[in-house]
Amino acid sequence: MDNRTIAQLLSETADLLEISSGDPFRIRSYRRAAEAVESSTIQLSTIADDPKKLLAIPGIGKGMAANIQEMERAGTLPLREELLVKFRPSMLELLKLPGMGPKSVALFWDALGIASVDELAAAIDQGRLNTLPRFGQKQIDKLKKGIEDYRRNSGRFLIDEAETAAEKVMAYLRAFPGIDRLTPAGSLRRGRETAGDVDILATGPACAEDCVAAAVEYTAAYPPISDLLAKGQNKVSFRLRNGLQVDVRLLPEASYGAALQYFTGSKMHNVSIRQRALKHGYTLSEYALARVDDGSTVAAATEEEIYAALGLDWIPPELRENNGEIEAAAEHRLPTLIELKDIRGDVHMHTDATDGRNTIREMADAALARGYEYIAITDHSKNLAMTNGLDDARALEHIRRIREVDAEMGGRLRVFPGIEVDILGDGALDLSDEVLAQMDVVIASVHSLFNQPMEQMTERVLRALENPHVRILGHPTGRLLLRREAFQVDIAAVMRRAAELGVAMEHNAYPDRLDLCDRDLRLAKELGCRIVINTDSHHTSHMEKMRYGVRQLRRAWLTKNDVLNTRPAEGFLAALRPKP
Repeated sequence: MDNRTIAQLLSETADLLEISSGDPFRIRSYRRAAEAVESSTIQLSTIADDPKKLLAIPGIGKGMAANIQEMERAGTLPLREELLVKFRPSMLELLKLPGMGPKSVALFWDALGIASVDELAAAIDQGRLNTLPRFGQKQIDKLKKGIEDYRRNSGRFLIDEAETAAEKVMAYLRAFPGIDRLTPAGSLRRGRETAGDVDILATGPACAEDCVAAAVEYTAAYPPISDLLAKGQNKVSFRLRNGLQVDVRLLPEASYGAALQYFTGSKMHNVSIRQRALKHGYTLSEYALARVDDGSTVAAATEEEIYAALGLDWIPPELRENNGEIEAAAEHRLPTLIELKDIRGDVHMHTDATDGRNTIREMADAALARGYEYIAITDHSKNLAMTNGLDDARALEHIRRIREVDAEMGGRLRVFPGIEVDILGDGALDLSDEVLAQMDVVIASVHSLFNQPMEQMTERVLRALENPHVRILGHPTGRLLLRREAFQVDIAAVMRRAAELGVAMEHNAYPDRLDLCDRDLRLAKELGCRIVINTDSHHTSHMEKMRYGVRQLRRAWLTKNDVLNTRPAEGFLAALRPKP
């Protein structure tokens, strides 16, 4: 264990002691020891078995020497672990927020039970911090910005954030004469749910070797750059103001396909492809597929010709993760992946009856404009009080209004009455069976008590599935990307039972959820689960988020036939669990 790690454990223990209102002298001793360890030129791991040498370091007393020996032996500090059991490990994440100290964290914990950045963000959104002393709107706004900055600087960005940044950079580059074609590469092109950076490939006459310098200078002058990281002969790397790194490569047309294949990745896919190339007597780089013996180019202009030269069908970018796609391409058994145009309806959306922003009719008109054949209106049930959720009486009135809009659409679009009903802590549902029976689409979702142990959470979800009115399990793991981890649940057991009952598993396409993930989507197919893709729209503009979910379905090797809402309206309803 290096000095930095030892110092971090000691410092975190001091913070946790302060949060728990520990002895100030004891807290100071841990902080002083942390500073002493971090500034020491001696690696304490080399002298941990000699107490006299540890005691010779200023700031290290007998108690701290014993702690250091224990850390070297066990890899952690028992007191720290005891405090983490009391407060939860996510408490340490709160201390990473700008301006956040142990006293503020203690206040949030004691007054509101907040123990994570996600819980703090939710409390701000719900207005719960307004009740605390010393927290006026100015302090709350500052804290909110600190959370936003922390998340941005965590090194990962949601797929829609990365895509928006790429589109803005490409719009800027298109204005330069002679740049004809621009394509995102890397994890964004593969449809990964988050991105660490963005790769953009550009080609055209302005990118030719004899005139690329001007295009490089133009790229390096992109106005939103906060930090120019590198400017080479045909590459510019910079960091945007939100912390996202962008790498732009300006390429001659002749090598565009090779570069696109190379920079799309993934790393292990590319390794396997290069090994295959060598077996064929070729070498593959970002410039070309070339013969080893004389260096002559075999293919370079398009990806299709590169894969064909290697005896492979072209592999969709979403599949390039070295998960069997190369073997499937060699044997001509790659699936025909689902496409956005295959989706005929979106059956999870909210209106201004609860926490949405548009009326039923506005959501219907927006869906019709997108070419959909049907939607389901699925507002929240009453347990989510902050969303103005529906009780039985309001739900019945809501059904009536939905059916009125369905009639107004005159057959151009079906509007199904539905509900996103809460799964309560014991697995019961939040509305009566009599009301649920009148819904066409009942989505059951967990929205609370995310920290239940796995066994309890699994039993909770399984009990909800047994309700005969449930037809879809909504966002089945409850995760919020870069904000909240999935709750602990035996997802395989849930899927097996859902398959037996005919309950569909939802893939929630909203970019901060993308739940189920691609791995779990593959598992769902393997276990025979029915799958539905939805946007969970709270505004008409959210319907366009469907494309992010479709990319996850493609990453899971799913076809049109694997997804229920690629079917026409009546076929979709018939494919759901039969109504009792």
